[in-house]
Amino acid sequence: MPMQRLFLIAPSVARLIRKERAGERVLEGYFPGQPHRSAFVQIEQTRSSLILEAGDRISEERADLPLAHAQALLAVSQSPMEYLRTKLLIGSHEIQALHFVKPGPLDLVMVAVPSEDEQDLPPLPWFGPEVSTEPAYQRRRLAREGAPDASEVEVTNAALTSLLDLLEDRLTSWPLPGQAGISDEPAAEAASLSAAPVPVPEHEADEEIDDLGIEDAVIRELARALQPRQG
Repeated sequence: MPMQRLFLIAPSVARLIRKERAGERVLEGYFPGQPHRSAFVQIEQTRSSLILEAGDRISEERADLPLAHAQALLAVSQSPMEYLRTKLLIGSHEIQALHFVKPGPLDLVMVAVPSEDEQDLPPLPWFGPEVSTEPAYQRRRLAREGAPDASEVEVTNAALTSLLDLLEDRLTSWPLPGQAGISDEPAAEAASLSAAPVPVPEHEADEEIDDLGIEDAVIRELARALQPRQG
């Protein structure tokens, strides 16, 4: 089963994603778990399921349910949850932006990758700190205990550029380190501007010409004064 890496993202980044791409409302209800085994009901836009989880890395067994049955299970669950899920694609890799509404506000991004390729997918510039191994950010724990106090995620120009490239479908493959959606055009433009000659204002050029004419006249006068007089 692919590994799921979780990262915090800034609320403003999550809001931009929801504005540009339509999200899907997801409802989940969790039931008391047993050692190494737990269950929850999930209602998506086009699918309702009862999901059994097992193991440290969480393998899933999913059974489809009629919507009415799923809603009945959700009503008796102990830890209901609601979030908006927005899916983004970079090549074959799917990114899920998760905006939690209930039990409390929280914004995460989830990337599913095969374990052997985990190191080949560096975090994008708009990703915040990784929380993949922190139990407090697992959905079951969030449903039961609410969102933890998360650190503020800084939004930089590089982060915004990377996200806009993704939203405008400019990224077709996962960027390598140092190439994550950051354009070199501003730097190149600055370099070309610094190398270009600076134009001199017309009135300053006229003054320089006048000064040169005065200096030339003075030099000629001195040269004549120094010449020996003819007897």
